Amino acid sequence: MEYLEIAGTAVGLLYLYLEYKASVWLWVASIVMPAIYLVVYYEAGLYADFGISVYYLIASVYGLVCWLKGKEGEDNNASLQITHTPRQAYWELGIVTALLFGIIGYVLSRFTDSTVPWADAFTTSLSIVAMWMLARKYVEQWVVWIVADVACSGLYVYKDLWWTGGLYLLYAVIAVFGYRKWKLLMKNQTVG
Repeated sequence: MEYLEIAGTAVGLLYLYLEYKASVWLWVASIVMPAIYLVVYYEAGLYADFGISVYYLIASVYGLVCWLKGKEGEDNNASLQITHTPRQAYWELGIVTALLFGIIGYVLSRFTDSTVPWADAFTTSLSIVAMWMLARKYVEQWVVWIVADVACSGLYVYKDLWWTGGLYLLYAVIAVFGYRKWKLLMKNQTVG
C-alpha cells in the first residue's frame, strides 16, 4: 500500500506543478492520480475520499474539455481564460458546499464504518467545489484548495497516511503561491 501512496504522491506533485503553471496537461495527471488513490483511500477506510476520486476522474474530463473549448461564444481556438469567480456564484457555491457536507457526513456516519465521517465530508465537499472552480479557471479556486488541503493534511496524518498528509501540506503551501501566480497570469492575459 505504501508504494501506491508514494506513486500517488509523485503524480500529485506533477499535477500541482502543472496546475501552478496553468498547463492543460494538469488534467492528464488529474486522471492518473485519483485512479491510484481509489485503492489507497478504500484500504484506509476514507470512503468519501474514495468517492471523490471517482468524481475527480469524471471532473478531469470536464475540466479538460472546458480548458480546451474556452468560453461559449468565443473563437473555438481560444482557450479558457483565468477569471474571478462571479459574485453571484459565491452564494451558490456556499450552498452547494453546505449541502454536500451535510449529505456526505450523514451517509458516512450512518452507513459506513468511517471513524472520521464529518472530517472526511468536510474535505470532500470543499474539494468537489474547488475542482469545479478549477475547471472554470476561477482564480479563487486556490483559496478553497488551501482550506481543503490543510484540513486533508491533518486528516491523513490522523489516519497514518504520512506521505499523503505531507503531500497535502505541500499542496497548501504551494496553493498560496499558485494563487499569486494565477493573479499575475490573469493580469497579463488582459494586458496582452
